[in-house]
Amino acid sequence: MGNIALFRLFLFHGLLRISAAVTIYYAPGQNPFSTTSADASSYTGAAAYNPTTIDPPALPDPLPSLSLDFNLQSNPTGLSITQSGAFMGFSVEMSVANQVCESILQVPFLNLLATISQRAGAVRVRVGGNSQDTASEVATLDDGKVLEKDLSGVTNPTETPPLVFTPDLLYMMRNISDFVNVRWFVGIPFNDSSNFRLEIAQSAQEILGDYLMGVQAGNEPDLYAAHGHRSSNYSQYDYVGELGSLIDDMSQYSNLSIAQNLLLIPSVSGTWTPEEVWDTGVMDTYSSNIAWMSVEHYPTDNCYAQFGTGTPRNATELWPTYLMHSSAQSLVQPYLNSTTYAQTKGKPFIMFETNTASCGGFPGISDVFGAALWGLDYGLLMAASNFSGGMFHVGGESVYYNVAPPTNQSSFREWTVGPVFYSSLVIAEALGPSNQSQVLEVGAENQSTYTPNYVIYENGQPVRMVLINFLSDSSGSSNYTANIAIGGGQTGQSNTTPSQVTVKYLTALSVSQKGDYSWAGQTFGGNFDSDGRLGGTESIQTIPCDQSAQVCSVSVPAPGAALVFLTNELTETEGAPSTTFATTTVTNTGNTATVDASVLATSNGRNGNSPLGSSSKGSANGGVIFRESIAGLLFRVGSIGALGLFLRAAYVL
Repeated sequence: MGNIALFRLFLFHGLLRISAAVTIYYAPGQNPFSTTSADASSYTGAAAYNPTTIDPPALPDPLPSLSLDFNLQSNPTGLSITQSGAFMGFSVEMSVANQVCESILQVPFLNLLATISQRAGAVRVRVGGNSQDTASEVATLDDGKVLEKDLSGVTNPTETPPLVFTPDLLYMMRNISDFVNVRWFVGIPFNDSSNFRLEIAQSAQEILGDYLMGVQAGNEPDLYAAHGHRSSNYSQYDYVGELGSLIDDMSQYSNLSIAQNLLLIPSVSGTWTPEEVWDTGVMDTYSSNIAWMSVEHYPTDNCYAQFGTGTPRNATELWPTYLMHSSAQSLVQPYLNSTTYAQTKGKPFIMFETNTASCGGFPGISDVFGAALWGLDYGLLMAASNFSGGMFHVGGESVYYNVAPPTNQSSFREWTVGPVFYSSLVIAEALGPSNQSQVLEVGAENQSTYTPNYVIYENGQPVRMVLINFLSDSSGSSNYTANIAIGGGQTGQSNTTPSQVTVKYLTALSVSQKGDYSWAGQTFGGNFDSDGRLGGTESIQTIPCDQSAQVCSVSVPAPGAALVFLTNELTETEGAPSTTFATTTVTNTGNTATVDASVLATSNGRNGNSPLGSSSKGSANGGVIFRESIAGLLFRVGSIGALGLFLRAAYVL
């Protein structure tokens, strides 16, 4: 370890012994994020915390039927392929990996990952996106940086900057997997097909080892021509030719012997259909190299508002379309041929990047409870339609659709958990860790687009149901009742309806609510409110069934969702041990050293006319900096050796 690193390590240990009241001054014009409510029309802060809301859509008139009958049976036709509980993962834009991946080593993100892994057994994370195509790996960067952007060279409608990164990015990813079972996808830069930069694949194979799940070959190649990265006549045949060149290049290196057989293609976004790529014969020509078949798609975009390109969108008009099952159906339908084709080729088919809208999403849609229900419905319909996974995209604080954006401006319980993280959480618990779950979309005779429902089977038997209610009516008048029977009736099977079921509810007062959603009585809170652990007392409902009628009646709130356990087995703790990461170091509660504030305010050439915050006891922002520094780097790991695993990644204190 060099002198600078040793100094930083000593400084780190020194911080643990400091007990001081500190007021932080910032340069004029630099304002911290506010955690208080603000009028949406005057809000100028980060998109991730925008207070804009849109009123819930009016209830349909007439209301749909609020009593639905389900007669489930064993081994029905139409079951999906077997699914992993880690079905819904997260796609992290590479250009903001220094926000997210450096913070992944913080307590909140480790806890969020552990929350999924505890239920599913694993978590899937992709680091890539548009920015991967212009990325280059270098040995080191100034000041120990992991990633650096060239903001003068931004491209694409999303203003994607070229990147340079160091292997420490991969070391951080591996160190995360040593704490939580995270499986990774990376991507090979594709902007120069005459000279593929293979270093990221080489480093990933060496550093991530078995935690490497896939290597993307080209991100949205069907948009390369439109974005000026290829000639105007660039076609799917040209892409497949470049893929062949990539495979030839990779075959020359022994340290790519695994990665060259983990390729993920074609990741088209809709300009080309996936069938147009399959028709080139690529799946036969390069079958041994292709591990995943992939697409990327969003329901719509907000590019005009964000970047001045494309078509203007009216969020108020779009809002009701997210609160119908028809939204998920329209997103999945174009890929049904491909999911069937993938099965004939023995390959998994994945929605590699999605969210509520590209170019950052919409305030009042992407960041409210309705998006949690939308993501839940969309994810389960993909599972029922033989996708093998999906990835909710994460774009940092500058977008509205984040899963959980961190900020360096907030206190220890600093993270803001977005609605689609709740979607992933419920899906993980619904599918469970067995890797034998099969999903079936079920409809009742009088079911509407506002009330989609799914059954999860294991070994041919119904074990769980997910019931969704998109209607928004806090009075309770629009709650619907699902009447569930197993066997009997017209099924030709004996009735096996249980004597009782247990239910966990996902609820909010309105589809337009921001934060503080409840999952079985627990929540991640609102803005800047979460350490990554569910807070509050868990509330699991036990509902007795009518033994004479042999039916279980479950009420589904408006709005909300119910996860119904048809057996006595809950999946909440079946995937991995219940593990959370907590700080082990705190500062003392008093101090003796003092410095005159007027001297301190001007000691570095600034007039100190507006302090950033204070760690003084009793102040409104007490302990901001110390809590962030220490809580972001320390958590219970059980041994000094384990602590050392991430010190390399958390190199710069």
